Amino acid sequence: MGIRTRRARKHASTHAVGFSIAGVFGFIALFALALALSLGAVVDSWLQDLPDYESADAYLVAEPTIVYAADGTEIAEYYLQNRRSVTLDDISDYVRKGTVDVEDERFYQHNGVDPQGILRAIVSQLSGRSEGASTITQQLVRNTVLSSEQFDLTLKRKVREAYIAIQMEKTYSKDQILNMYLNTIYYGEGAYGIEAASVTYFNKHASELTLAEAATLVGIPNSPSYYDPFVNPDACVERRNKVLGNMLEMGDITQDEYNEATTEELTLNPGSLQDETTGSYPYFTDYVKTLLQNDFDNDTILKGGLRVYTTLEPDKQNAADEAVNSLVSSSGNDELSAALVSIDNTNGHIVAMVGGTNYGYDQSKGQSSINLAISQRQAGSSFKPFMLMAAMVDGMNPSVILNCNSPMQITSTWTPHNYENAQYGYVSLARATELSSNTGYAQVVMAVGVDKLIETAHLMGIDSDLQSVPSLVLGSSGVTPLEMCEAYSVFATNGVHRDAIAITKIEDRNGNTVYEHENDPEQVIDEGVAQDAREVLEGVVDAGYTTSYVHRYFTANQPVGGKTGTSDKADNLWFCGFTPQLTTTVWCGNRDNNQAAHYKGALASTPTTAQPIWTDYMDTVLKGLDRKEFPKSTETVTYKDNSSWDFVGTPASTNSSSSWNTVTDSTTTTTTENTTNATTTETNETNTNGTETNSGTGTGGNGGTGGNGGNGNGGTGENTGTHTGTNTGTNPGENTGTNTGTNTGTNTGTNTGGAPAQ
Repeated sequence: MGIRTRRARKHASTHAVGFSIAGVFGFIALFALALALSLGAVVDSWLQDLPDYESADAYLVAEPTIVYAADGTEIAEYYLQNRRSVTLDDISDYVRKGTVDVEDERFYQHNGVDPQGILRAIVSQLSGRSEGASTITQQLVRNTVLSSEQFDLTLKRKVREAYIAIQMEKTYSKDQILNMYLNTIYYGEGAYGIEAASVTYFNKHASELTLAEAATLVGIPNSPSYYDPFVNPDACVERRNKVLGNMLEMGDITQDEYNEATTEELTLNPGSLQDETTGSYPYFTDYVKTLLQNDFDNDTILKGGLRVYTTLEPDKQNAADEAVNSLVSSSGNDELSAALVSIDNTNGHIVAMVGGTNYGYDQSKGQSSINLAISQRQAGSSFKPFMLMAAMVDGMNPSVILNCNSPMQITSTWTPHNYENAQYGYVSLARATELSSNTGYAQVVMAVGVDKLIETAHLMGIDSDLQSVPSLVLGSSGVTPLEMCEAYSVFATNGVHRDAIAITKIEDRNGNTVYEHENDPEQVIDEGVAQDAREVLEGVVDAGYTTSYVHRYFTANQPVGGKTGTSDKADNLWFCGFTPQLTTTVWCGNRDNNQAAHYKGALASTPTTAQPIWTDYMDTVLKGLDRKEFPKSTETVTYKDNSSWDFVGTPASTNSSSSWNTVTDSTTTTTTENTTNATTTETNETNTNGTETNSGTGTGGNGGTGGNGGNGNGGTGENTGTHTGTNTGTNPGENTGTNTGTNTGTNTGTNTGGAPAQ
C-alpha cells in the first residue's frame, strides 16, 4: 500500500511537473500571440493616417521658381531651398555610384528595406561604431512624403517610413528613386540636390564633376556642417577618401583612379545660384514676385518650380541702371535716389525698371528694398497732360486763349500762381502747356471739371486713387512711375492703351503653360484728339522752356514729346517722355520723401536730375535706329468754338490749329520770345496749394523788346512824347522798358529771371 501510494504520489508529482512546463510554454505562446496581435493592431493604427504616397506629386521636392528675361536668360529664382532638379543623365556616374556605395550598397538588391543593413547597423552599434540602417528609398521617403516627421525618432515613424519605402519600390524603378534622392538630399551651404551642390562648391554642372569632386560631394550629406569643405577642409578630404575607398572596394573605380583621386588637392571654385527674389535685377524681379502673389500661394511660388517668362530686356535694363547710378552717384547727396520705367509702345512690355540705387536690407549701409518705381509720389505738373487730353476730348481746341497771369483766385480757398509769379499774359492752351502755367491750367480744370480729369487719367492707365479737388490738375495726388509711364504711352500710340505688363508666360514644373498674356489694345481716346494732344507735348520739348536739358542734349534722331513735373517742395522731380518706340518715365527725389532734394549742394531740379537720366538712357537704347515717325491719324477733329469757353477777359480766338503756339498779350499782339541764351533751372511746381517756386535762377526766357511790352504801368507815349513809363513785368522775363514819344520811344528790355514753370 505504501509502495503503491508512493508510486501514485510520484506519478502525481511527475504529472504536476509536466503540466507546469507545458503551462509556461503555453503562456509564452499565448503572450506572444497576444503581443503580435496587439502590435499588429498598433502598427495598423500607425498606418491609418499616412500621406498620399501613391501620387507622383508626393515625391516632388521643393523646387525654385525660375524667372527669365525676354531673351531667355535666367535673371532670378524664388525659393525656400536652394535646389535645382536634374535628370539622372545630367549627373556624373561617379556621383551615382559613389552615393550607392556609401549610403546603400545593396540598393539594387533590396525591396526598399534592407534586413541585412539593419542587422549590420545593430552590430555596429554594439561594437561602438555608428552605421545607419536606412536605405536610399527610406531616406527619400523621410525627405519628401514624411518630411514633417523626419525629426521624429519614434518606432512609429520608422514603421511608417519602412512601409511607404516598400510600396514606393513597387511603383518606381531603382534609377527613378536614385534620381529623386540625388535631387533631394542636403549638401550643406544651403544647397539642396546635387546640381545646386555642384554649383555651390565647384561652379559647374553635376554632369561635369571629376571623380575627386564627386566623392567630395557624396561624403558631405553624412554631416553637412562637419564636412563643409569651406569650414573644415581636412575632415572633408578624409571623408572624401572614405567614399573613394568604398568605391574601390565595390569595384566601381580602379586602384589607379583611387590613388590619383585621394592625392588630389581639394580645390574649391565657389559659385552661386541666383539669390532668392533678387537676381540680377532686384527691383524688377521683386515686382514680378508681387504679381505672382496675386494668383499663386507662397508655397507654389517658393517650392513649385514655376518657369516665369518676362518682358525685361537686359540691354535696356543695363542702360537704365547705368543712367540712374551714374547721376545719383555723382550728386553729392547720399539721400538722393531715382526710379525709371520704360515701356515698349507696341505691346506694353516693361523693358526696364529701376526702383532705386542700392538694393538691400541693411539700412546702416544706405540700402533699401523699397521699389520706388511702384511707390506713389506727387506728380506735380507732369499730371497736366491728362488735363490737356480731357479738355481736348471735351472739345477744347489747343489754340484757345487763356489768361496766364499770376496770381489768380480760382475759388475762395484756392489762389494758384505761376512760378515766380510770372506774368505769361494771354497765351494758347498749347503755349500754356509749354510754359507750365498753373493759372492757365487752373482755369481749364474749372471749365472742364475734375471728374473728367479723373476719368481720363484712369482711362489712360492711372490706377491710383485720385483726389477729386481742383488742385489735382497740378499733381497733388500720389501716382507711381509705372502707371505714369503706362498712361503717357497713350500719347505715343494715338490714344491706344495697353496694360503695362511684366510677365508674358508662366509654365509649371512639368512644362505646362498655366498663363499666357494676350495683347489686348484698347482705343481709349479718339485717335485724332490723341494725335493733337501728342503734338502739343512734342511742342513742349521743341520749345525747351521747361525741358531745357532734353531739348539740348537728346541726340537720337527720333521725334520726342514729354512733360516735366516738380512738386511743391522740390521733393519729387519728374520727366515723362516718349518716342515712337518707347515711353520712359523718370522720378528723382530723396528716399524718405520728406524734404527737398539736392544735387551737388544746390536745390535739385529736373534739368539736373530726371531729364539727364531720361536723356542718357534713351540716347543709349535708341542709338543707331532709323528714324521712326509717330502714327498719323486721318481723322478730322472738330473742336468747340473757342469763345464758348467763357474764359474771363480772354479775347476771341479763331478755331485754328495753326495758332496753337501763338503767344498773345492783352491786345493779341504776337510777341517775339528769345530763348537762345536761357539757362533755365527746374521749377518746383504746384501740388495742393498751387504755388510754384524756383530752385535757382537763370537768365530769363525772354529779353523781349521794350516798346509796348511791359504790360505796363507807365503806359505808352500819347503822341506828344510827354509820357515816360517804366514798365516792369514778367512776360516771362522781367522786361523794363521806357516809352517816350509817339509810340516810338527807346525800347530796352532787361530780363533777369522769369523762367517758366517746369
